[in-house]
Amino acid sequence: MVVNKVTWQQVGHVTEPGRYIFRFGWLTIAADDLAVWEQFPDAAFALVKTVTAKDADTDAAEEFHLGAFGLPEKSALDEY
Repeated sequence: MVVNKVTWQQVGHVTEPGRYIFRFGWLTIAADDLAVWEQFPDAAFALVKTVTAKDADTDAAEEFHLGAFGLPEKSALDEY
């Protein structure tokens, strides 16, 4: 199973909660998501699909929200 993830950089460092269109579809970003990114700018969130193609119009883009997030592991260079 492939889990697609996005970072704050990939979504253009958005600063307001809202619904945004990206190459993969619509993404709803909540205030809590932004709070995580403000504290951990390198965090990557899992994309969670909220509307399937069969539920949407045939021309409509898919919809996502942010799910669980992960933090990058520190590299050995960070220790020095």
